[in-house]
Amino acid sequence: MKTLKDLLEHHLKDLFSAENQLIDALPKAVNKASDSMLKQAFEDHLQETKEHKRRLQEICGDLEISPNGETCKAMKGLISETESFIEEANDDEVMDAGLIAEAQRFEHYEIAAYGTAVRYAKELGYDNIARKLQETLDEEYNANNKLNKLAENRLNRKAVN
Repeated sequence: MKTLKDLLEHHLKDLFSAENQLIDALPKAVNKASDSMLKQAFEDHLQETKEHKRRLQEICGDLEISPNGETCKAMKGLISETESFIEEANDDEVMDAGLIAEAQRFEHYEIAAYGTAVRYAKELGYDNIARKLQETLDEEYNANNKLNKLAENRLNRKAVN
């Protein structure tokens, strides 16, 4: 990578890989969650994630690059950590609280990555691409906030006992 454009392209491919991995991982979270509101939150975010992937494909098309070719090692690691947690949790309430924590780790990674990509796109004068990336960033913040509310308002308390 020699330019900011190269770096943006690398980030977009990495994000595309991350979104693909999440599309595979989120159904497992839906199946393991026992709380109906949490299941719905995961199902909603799965649909959003599919839209994020589509949006990235569109952005890569605009830049005339393939979104393929990278493996997001960070997301791969986060998903591996989640799979380990799922194997260890033996209580529905603890499972729900832990799934929220694991999902928020995904969200925080994506928030950082999309925030960086938005900044790069703006620096490069790609205003339309920056707007699309910002839309996804806003959705990631919203997903994180939704998970926070579920945890704080009831699911963490249910896991105390």
